Parts: sequence; C-alpha cells; structure tokens
Amino acid sequence: MSKVVDALSCKCPNCKRGKIFKKGGNILMFNIPKMNPTCQECGFKFEKETGFFFGAMFVSYTLAAAQMIASLFLFWYMVDLSPLRVFAVIIVIALLLSTFNYKLSRSIWIYLFYKSNN
Repeated sequence: MSKVVDALSCKCPNCKRGKIFKKGGNILMFNIPKMNPTCQECGFKFEKETGFFFGAMFVSYTLAAAQMIASLFLFWYMVDLSPLRVFAVIIVIALLLSTFNYKLSRSIWIYLFYKSNN
C-alpha cells in the first residue's frame, strides 16, 4: 500500500523522499509540470531511456477515460443534467485534471518499472 501512496504523491521510488517533479504545472497558465532528471536525494535517474515515458501516455488515457466515465455516471444519472451539459462538465473536468493526470501517469509508469535493489 505504501507504493501506491508514494506513486500518488510523486515521490522517488528508490528513496521515497525525493520529488519526481520540480514544478507542479498549471493548466490555467498553460504550464506543463517539469520533471527532475534525477532524484535530488539519492540520484536515481527517472527516465531510463529515450522515449521511456511514451507508455505513460496510455496510463494517462486510462485515467482520463475513468474520470470521464465516472463524471458521465454522476452528472447524467445522479444529478440528471441534460446530455449537452454533461458533455460540457466532462470537458471542463478533463481540462482541469490534465496536469494531475500527466504527473500521476508518469509517476505510475516509473513505479511499474522500478526494481528494488534489496
């Protein structure tokens, strides 16, 4: 369970202290979160090879799809909004959560391929 918490908090998989991202990013300011190339605490290299984070795109897609389906269910069936309003709400939610999905998908991807030295 601690790996899940560490991945969600974007901590280094090696030392659990360093941060994967140096800047959080802000969708309203059109800023993408900036990654540290290595952990400041232990020197762990986050990008193993060129194109390593290509697979994180699929994790991000899965996160966004799950959020959209949950929003559809909540706002159409529970709140009973019209289809056009539900569509608008889903688009707004997807935009607001895009930087969160970007960070979380890369963190999950790093944790998927991390092998402990112990």
